[in-house]
Amino acid sequence: MRKITNINKNWKFIKQNVEIKDLKNCEFETINIPHTWNDVDGLDGGNDYCKDGFWYVKEFKKQEFSNGRLYVEFEGVNSIADVYLNGEKLAHHEGGYSTFRVDLTDGLKEDNILCVKADNSPNETIYPQFADFTFYGGVYRNVNFIEVNESHFDLDYFGAAGVAVTPTFQGTVGTVRFDAYVTNRVDGQEIQVSITDKNNNVVATYKDCACNATFSVEVNDITLWNGTINPYLYKATVELLENGKVIDNLEVKFGFRSFEVDKNRGFILNGKEYPLHGVSRHQDRNLVGGAITREHHKEDMEIISDIGCNTIRLAHYQHDQYFYDLCDEFGMVVWAEIPFISRFMETGVENTLSQLKELILQNYNHTSIVCWGISNEITIGGESEKLRENHYLLNNMCHDLDKTRLSTMAQVSMLPVESTLNDVSDIMSYNHYFGWYGGDVEENAVWFDKFHADYPERRVGVSEYGCEGILSWHSSQPEMGDYSEEYQAYYHERMLDIFSTRPYLWSTHVWNMFDFGSDMRDEGGVKGMNNKGLVTFDRQTKKDSYFIYRAYWNAEKMLHLCAKRYIDRAEEVTKVKVYSNLDEISLYVNNELVSTQKGNKVFNFEVALKMGENKIEARGGNLTDNSIINRVAEPNTAYSLDTTQKIVNWFDADGVEKEFLYPEDAFSIKDKLNDIMASEQGMQLIAMVLGSMSNDMLGDNVSGVDMAGPMMKMMGGMSLERLAKLAGNKLPMEKLFELNCMLNKIKK
Repeated sequence: MRKITNINKNWKFIKQNVEIKDLKNCEFETINIPHTWNDVDGLDGGNDYCKDGFWYVKEFKKQEFSNGRLYVEFEGVNSIADVYLNGEKLAHHEGGYSTFRVDLTDGLKEDNILCVKADNSPNETIYPQFADFTFYGGVYRNVNFIEVNESHFDLDYFGAAGVAVTPTFQGTVGTVRFDAYVTNRVDGQEIQVSITDKNNNVVATYKDCACNATFSVEVNDITLWNGTINPYLYKATVELLENGKVIDNLEVKFGFRSFEVDKNRGFILNGKEYPLHGVSRHQDRNLVGGAITREHHKEDMEIISDIGCNTIRLAHYQHDQYFYDLCDEFGMVVWAEIPFISRFMETGVENTLSQLKELILQNYNHTSIVCWGISNEITIGGESEKLRENHYLLNNMCHDLDKTRLSTMAQVSMLPVESTLNDVSDIMSYNHYFGWYGGDVEENAVWFDKFHADYPERRVGVSEYGCEGILSWHSSQPEMGDYSEEYQAYYHERMLDIFSTRPYLWSTHVWNMFDFGSDMRDEGGVKGMNNKGLVTFDRQTKKDSYFIYRAYWNAEKMLHLCAKRYIDRAEEVTKVKVYSNLDEISLYVNNELVSTQKGNKVFNFEVALKMGENKIEARGGNLTDNSIINRVAEPNTAYSLDTTQKIVNWFDADGVEKEFLYPEDAFSIKDKLNDIMASEQGMQLIAMVLGSMSNDMLGDNVSGVDMAGPMMKMMGGMSLERLAKLAGNKLPMEKLFELNCMLNKIKK
């Protein structure tokens, strides 16, 4: 029988890049897996976190294991792993997000030393190398020993399970095809299968010679896996027998379901329209980085389920097998993808193929997965023939390895709609941030309606949309770019309203469920963080935007009083907002009824405040929510991001203070690009300077900006000041001041 032993405890770690022969002279610290060396520096900003190769060492005795074969299984090592046993190199694995195994058997001694070098150094052949998240180095997922008989279900093929299960159904009869791969098969061996239902009742059995590697089993009166409505799973116990004795065994959970994507009706599950609304998710959190535990995964799923999601985009890489299990069990429809992202590397083609192969083979049995994502925003640096060839290779691999699912890709907003890349995958989506990086939130509706009208055969969705919302910042007049919790909530209100009347969108995925680490960022007064999450990085605080989604998506009755953290307000009359899926809400101030409103999800009240403390209470049905508003004489400046900190004043080497001027009758860095470029002088000036800013924002692979191209359309609604901030203030202050002075000379 197969025996799996977790060996996460008591590893030795050394943060030194040395040769293996020199390890005996090093001083180690004792750690437990999962582990990363970037749990602090990968989250503090500056894009300077440690990227190197360091060692993990585990000692064990041979006598602890049987006389069969012994494998070590790594569920995730980022991004290159070299594995040694007793000084001999046994394996080299490239790709930081997938499972791989190493057969240790032939190198075992009585006393053994297992050494693993994990390396997240920059590398032009392995993805990802440039993206908006931290690439945490280390052995950051579980490590297991697997003991098996000489004859066993395969453990050597790209980390796959050894048995692939393909369920289909007609009416109430299900058919389960099994593809079983046996290593070192011996004549006379048999394969035995038992299928049990949710209540552990045996509903079907099979037994035949092990030489018949592919076979089918029928199940009568089946219950369908029906997303979050009823995520019904069966369990197949697959056993390898020799002389009637079980010598290896696997358990595979699966569900019966069908799906399709219609160009007008969106996603269809088991023959019925099933609009997909959900979130994207990164696999990190504060204090631990990417080295998260099963408890962390379970908490994430519970929060995602509570908000009412029925789909998750697992971005931008293969996630932990346990989380895919949770998706199966909770009924989430999953978009699974590889980290072919942001910057195309001609030297990385083989790695994209190997990572996709591992993703598909390792996750083939997960009922929740409906599509394989082959790339994300890969055309930031432009298109090329080799990039297109890479996509066709990936798309063909999807269909060669899996006939049952669709391929998809997430396009960067600036990709021209007529691009042939939009025709590569079966379905596709766009990442749009109208209302945050530029433009207005309403432009999302205009863009998708036009796309759908112009390309009615393309099945399109929204793979990313969102904006930053930071708990510190608040405003009674929120606006794009202020990073306030209130603007983030308003933005998501509008997006939900837009999506509610566009059934042709096959899926919508919020960017992002949780704030996540991105050491390259310095935005909104927060270093090392992308703050677009509906929930904070530590999972302790649900932002107001979380609750508008819960009002739309979760049928459980709810009521949420917004802006509880916006306590001090100077206005005599203020706005109070309530989110609820009830039909009627009453608002009380200091125990007196202000008004009762009927509405749909969003309820807005005008409230007159007395000086000092005001007690606010929202009531609906038997639900209540409370907050405090203090009316103060002057606005509390602590609620506003100090946008002048790096922009308004600076000191030259001569000690003379330079002041940025913003005249009403002339341009400045506070004006939008579109307005500046409407002037001939402004167009000439922007053409000279904008390329360098684009390089700072997008990386060295960008050689400039096409003044009439899609990038400019996206950036046109932003001011130069905002562009500089989005670039992490990399544009030298002297250059920004110089640009402002030149703009001041151009009359409006």
